[in-house]
Amino acid sequence: MSLVEHLQELRRRVMISLAAVFVGTVIGFIWYQTSPPGVMPLGEIIRGPYCNLPDELRADFSGDGQCRLLAISPFEMFMLRLKVGALAGLVLASPVWLTQIWNFITPGLHKNERRYTFSFVAVAVFLFVAGAVLAYFVLDQGLLVLMSIGTEYQVAALTGGEYYNFLLALIIIFGVSFEVPLILIMLNLVGILRYEHVKDKRRMIIVLIFCFAAVMTPGQDPFSMLALGISICLLVEMAFQFCRIHDKRTGANRPEWMDLDDEQASGPVTSSGAIGAATPVGPSAPVRASNVGNAPQTTPQPKAQPRSFADKDPFDDVL
Repeated sequence: MSLVEHLQELRRRVMISLAAVFVGTVIGFIWYQTSPPGVMPLGEIIRGPYCNLPDELRADFSGDGQCRLLAISPFEMFMLRLKVGALAGLVLASPVWLTQIWNFITPGLHKNERRYTFSFVAVAVFLFVAGAVLAYFVLDQGLLVLMSIGTEYQVAALTGGEYYNFLLALIIIFGVSFEVPLILIMLNLVGILRYEHVKDKRRMIIVLIFCFAAVMTPGQDPFSMLALGISICLLVEMAFQFCRIHDKRTGANRPEWMDLDDEQASGPVTSSGAIGAATPVGPSAPVRASNVGNAPQTTPQPKAQPRSFADKDPFDDVL
């Protein structure tokens, strides 16, 4: 396709993805406060880690013992509900926009690489949801650690904006980080990443993963960092093992000569053989005499007579 056709195809994919996210956001916005029988409202689910804190760690603003967060601006409750609904819509619509991304990429792939569409979408959704669920349960312990520091002098009075931003950031970071193994697997399937490229770099990769977890976790508490770092390390190791098995099946193993030492790789050293005796230098040939003195004499040519003014070219002086 031409560049214009590519842009039109991209626009169509983006519009379908945005429409799916919009529908999911509407469902999440309604689900925030109203839910079908047997399902907890989305707002109650998100508020769970804060309400699970002991009563002495939470400020009671209503006086009736109910667990509520503090709102300090007129539009805060509406915006928080919209943020939660948008995140829920992003997760609910993930099969649609992930499929659109994959369908936009697959025309440039081979036929045997396009068959992974359903597997890619299913695994991507599963990993994102698994990361979000882990972040939710990690918040229970991480929030308890953070809120129990300095309880002798202060009590936690979180606003809805602070708490929701913290929770949503943690969920997004965990969910997106859990997609790293899937990216490694897809790079291996298309032939960009090989197991031989990473098999000897595990220590450096583990250090980089924990540095990433320490920087990206919003609470900066050790519990969240360890949970994220250990989880990513396990998933990355599973991706490496998949790459190893896939490379072995496709015959992309490490060449045998690369596993040999220098002496074995260069082959056996053979003798160069005996050096023969030197041959004598023969006598030099006489140099032939020069023919300069016997060169034929040439008769001098008469000098050209100067032309008259009439015959003279007017451009001679210029030249």
